[in-house]
Amino acid sequence: MNILAEELNTILEGTIAGRLLSDLGRRYYFPKGIIAQSTEAKKAATRANGTIGMAYSGGKPLILSAIADNMASLSPEESVAYAPTAGVEKARAVWKDLMIQKNPSLDPAHISLPVVVPGLTSGLSCAADMFFNKGSHLLASDPCWDNYSLIFEVRREAEIIPVPFFSSGPGLDMEAIRAAVRHQAKSGTVRMLFNFPNNPSGYSPTIEEEEAIVSLIRETAENGTDVLVICDDAYFGLFYEDTISPESLFVRFANIHERVLAIKIDGPIKEDYVWGLRMGFLTFGSKNLNQTHYDALIKKLMGAIRSSVSCANTSAQYLMLKAMEDPRTPGEKSAYRALLQRRYNLVKDFINAHPHHPVLRPLPFNSGYFMCFYCSTDAEALRQELLTKHGIGVISLGDHCIRVAFSSIDEDKITGVYQQIYDTAIALQ
Repeated sequence: MNILAEELNTILEGTIAGRLLSDLGRRYYFPKGIIAQSTEAKKAATRANGTIGMAYSGGKPLILSAIADNMASLSPEESVAYAPTAGVEKARAVWKDLMIQKNPSLDPAHISLPVVVPGLTSGLSCAADMFFNKGSHLLASDPCWDNYSLIFEVRREAEIIPVPFFSSGPGLDMEAIRAAVRHQAKSGTVRMLFNFPNNPSGYSPTIEEEEAIVSLIRETAENGTDVLVICDDAYFGLFYEDTISPESLFVRFANIHERVLAIKIDGPIKEDYVWGLRMGFLTFGSKNLNQTHYDALIKKLMGAIRSSVSCANTSAQYLMLKAMEDPRTPGEKSAYRALLQRRYNLVKDFINAHPHHPVLRPLPFNSGYFMCFYCSTDAEALRQELLTKHGIGVISLGDHCIRVAFSSIDEDKITGVYQQIYDTAIALQ
């Protein structure tokens, strides 16, 4: 059991609340991770707050005009009525059409109709409920988003097997990934999570790396191993280099082999700058599964949704539809993406101009909202020094990882902020 959970259980010991806690309740804790550190940074990061995965400009979150205009103009049916458990039918159909537009290689006949979930975290949690037992193993990148531990390990008592996706090279450590998959395949089942663009590293596979990943999963299935692949596509589409594969890995896995079940979890949260609307989609894909199979899977998924949150937010689904139909949306999304591209370029230029830092080694990054440093000294000490002495908020993950969300730092501050991070790391060594 996590030490933070044990500390909370000790506090509650002997109380009525402590006596009534379920096994799952006893395992729950709130990690001292991204959310807690972001809360701290809101108070002290007076210069720049690079902690939270949102896109800001001038101190305010980016927002599409269609969302701002329609917040107060929804009809009662669109705002306060219950949504169907699987989501508003039109929202599901429109998102499937958009998924195919963004992934033209995707065969719509080989995937299910997306199901609406109240945020991508909920989609991951439902997938965990459906496919993970106590003792199940999940291969995931190291480092990875800290919430995966709560979702898969604390809630489901599965075990995350950390795979060093990033070595000292310029991209993925394919040898480490191959070794982890082949070792796990000896058990007869491989469960793997791909999060691209990756949180926290901000990396997406190149076209060549994608081919290597697909070949590995195909080989594993052809050798008789069942494979579950979860594609956490929260930041899909925010690619800043031409070498990146432009489509989701889900496209390749959805029809690769009858022993591979692929799950795509995505949504407008990050793609369309609507973080607080808490709306996502879960889609199944597998070779030889027919519509009857997908209907059965969706009913099971609906059971997971119904028994936990009942249904997703109605107004969020209709706002998404209005935004998708608004002629202003494509241009605004293009402008916002260009803004993030410029910030990415500034970060990349700074790092290229300051190679061989004695404390900080940037992990590969080419997409998304973030980039990460491997810190040879205490990452938490560096975070605290930046926050308390210089008003800069960053995230420490584990003992040696620092994540910086350039998405939330204005262009005119980026160079100065990164110079301060570099200087402070040297001063603390």
